[in-house]
This record gives sequence, structure tokens and C-alpha cells, in this order.
Amino acid sequence: MFDTLSNRFDGILKRLRGKGRLSEADVDEVLAEIRTALLEADVNVRVVRHVVARIKEQTVGLELSKALSPSQQIVKIVNAELTNLLGGETLKLTYASRPPTVVLMAGLQG
Repeated sequence: MFDTLSNRFDGILKRLRGKGRLSEADVDEVLAEIRTALLEADVNVRVVRHVVARIKEQTVGLELSKALSPSQQIVKIVNAELTNLLGGETLKLTYASRPPTVVLMAGLQG
């Protein structure tokens, strides 16, 4: 699932990399494709709406950085929002004082 989503995002954002300036229509097109990609990955509709709204909110009044192109800034914003969506921070495992440490891994597909 993550592989398909990653490939989809690569395709969406690859089209942005060639542009020097992004218009409102470009941003709307990218957000529509991000919405579709997330929905195809079985992300909850409310979560998708929230993520897309947060990305749009950050891109509308975007102050252009001298170091990054507009497309790189969009990639940075999308990355930050997806990281925030998945929990935001990395948690460390607490290992048992005496081995073995039992770890339960469960996924969406079983």
C-alpha cells in the first residue's frame, strides 16, 4: 500500500519540479490528485479532507523562500503534513530487561 502511494506521490510531485512558478490552478490540481491518491489508499475521507485543507491553508499564503523553489516548498509541506498524519515523531521501543522482547505488529491488510 505504501509503495503504491509513494509511487503515486512521486508522479504527482515530479510534474511540479519543472515549474518555476505555481499558479492557484496548479496547486488545486495537485491537491485533487493527492486527495485521489489518499482515497485510493483507503485513507478515511475525513482525514483526507483535513490533510488537503491543511496543505491548501499553508500553500495559499506561501512566502517564497530564496533557497527553495515553489515546487520544493509544496513537497516540504506535503511531507510535513503526512508525517504529522502518521504520528509526527518516532517512538523508541522499550526492550525487556530479560530477552525476548515481544513486539506485536499489525497492518491494515492483516
